Amino acid sequence: MMLLVEDDPGDALLVEELVADVAQGLRLEWVRTLAEAGERLRVTVPDCVLLDLHLPDAQGLEALARIRAYNDQVAVVVMTGLDQERTGLDAVASGAQDYLVKGRVEPELFVRAVRYAIQRKQAERTSAALQASQMRAQENARLERGLLPTPLFGTERSVDVVARYRPGRAHSLLGGDFYDVVQAEDGLVHAVIGDVSGHGPDAAATGVALRLAWRTLVLSGITGQRQLRLLERVLLAERTDRQTFATATSLTLDPRTRRVHVWRAGHPGMLRQRGDELHWLDVPGGPALGFLPGRAEWTSHEVDLPDGAGLMLFTDGLFEGRVGTGGRRLGEEGLLELARVVPAERTDAFVDELIRRVEELAAAAGGLDDDLAILYLRWRADERGAGR
Repeated sequence: MMLLVEDDPGDALLVEELVADVAQGLRLEWVRTLAEAGERLRVTVPDCVLLDLHLPDAQGLEALARIRAYNDQVAVVVMTGLDQERTGLDAVASGAQDYLVKGRVEPELFVRAVRYAIQRKQAERTSAALQASQMRAQENARLERGLLPTPLFGTERSVDVVARYRPGRAHSLLGGDFYDVVQAEDGLVHAVIGDVSGHGPDAAATGVALRLAWRTLVLSGITGQRQLRLLERVLLAERTDRQTFATATSLTLDPRTRRVHVWRAGHPGMLRQRGDELHWLDVPGGPALGFLPGRAEWTSHEVDLPDGAGLMLFTDGLFEGRVGTGGRRLGEEGLLELARVVPAERTDAFVDELIRRVEELAAAAGGLDDDLAILYLRWRADERGAGR
């Protein structure tokens, strides 16, 4: 469909005859003013607009600017007088896809101009979509570096780490899930996994701030309850919505004693695996960061992690997805049952296969709603740590 914006009935009749001669089956709508064109463009998008630049309510390039303001996704071919070819060139430079000079329009030229104008506009839209996709990819990469960093180990590395992240179906960018692993100079290994409520750039930016703050605190020797209180202060300063909160689990792994100190702030439990044995571990904890600003308490809980054992931490996106067609969520018990039948010979293969099976179960309901992050920590087989 083409929309002709032309106030001269004679010129409009010529265009109608051209369309009838060379583009049979193509529907042409005719309006006399830009105001009428605006009304049409609000309810439908034609393949092309044929625009006279001298109308009762707009003159020259102003007419083109107003058409593009109404809808910048439609191809525009401007129509000029015999002595106004320069105006046509200026219109193309200002965003029109082509121009025609009244009195010089042959049928073949008319069809070619309209067809090429539509193709050029489609190419412009494709190029714009590609550029937007590339920008999203660049933004995603920057966020990924902030949210999902490379673990920081010393020369005596005592822990193997497998980390994974999957975005939810509705998110092209990362959400607020984050994790980090740092080995201090004394050999202790510190790890964190967290989840900022919400999605999009605000949640991701807050997650980056919390992850960077956590690493800075660890390198400064600050752990435990004091660390969580300072992270909560960062959250309160960085969040854009008073309802935003963050869950987190912070760990300190001691390679000498094979003990793990756990501080949990509203975050889900974890899985402890040793050989073919897999158990859900739900240690005591306190509220999520931001729930009780300045009043929350988080206590430490010790967990044994003997040789050959591993801890898998994750965000709730791993088990809160809907499975099947009835809207039932997988849940913690469902995740545990699923994990117990996944082969566990290699840690990375175990984690990847578990994610694949969770995504497979959620496929019938449209996929996972939420982002998910996994952090699997396991003592290195050839290391006992300093002092052993």
